[in-house]
Amino acid sequence: MSYCSYIHVSERHSATLVPSTPKDDACEAPHLDPRGAQARRQDLMSPRAVEALAETFRVLGDPTRVRILDAIAAGELCVCDIASLVGISESAVSHQLRLLRGMRLVRARRAGRLVFYTVDDQHILELLKQALTHVTEQLSAVSSQLSAGNLINELAGPDR
Repeated sequence: MSYCSYIHVSERHSATLVPSTPKDDACEAPHLDPRGAQARRQDLMSPRAVEALAETFRVLGDPTRVRILDAIAAGELCVCDIASLVGISESAVSHQLRLLRGMRLVRARRAGRLVFYTVDDQHILELLKQALTHVTEQLSAVSSQLSAGNLINELAGPDR
């Protein structure tokens, strides 16, 4: 924990601390000049954009919905095909698709009695690809660390 974080945590947990204003919570160490801080503040996302983005990530935070998006990433599929690929019931797929449609992450196309679903736009696929790259890099790093740890343990021998 950095010194600045320690000060903020310590102050917040103090029994004698009175409620502070945002100005009082400012770090005492001068990390940004006032103009730089103001410029960054102006560049921050709007509260509305932050809420919409958080809601999108909340919807994407469900493994079943990610698997559904992965299934339809290559092209449109009907509910029964999605259910078969993902390994859940058609009812469960329909429920998840309703949430995804509500967030405009997928779109539907009706063909007679069948409804086909596809990813609404390329941004969603790019977001998933970027997240997968991030996760793959993390798993690779952890695997390397574990391998290095096992190698060290093997080199150290049983006397360790």
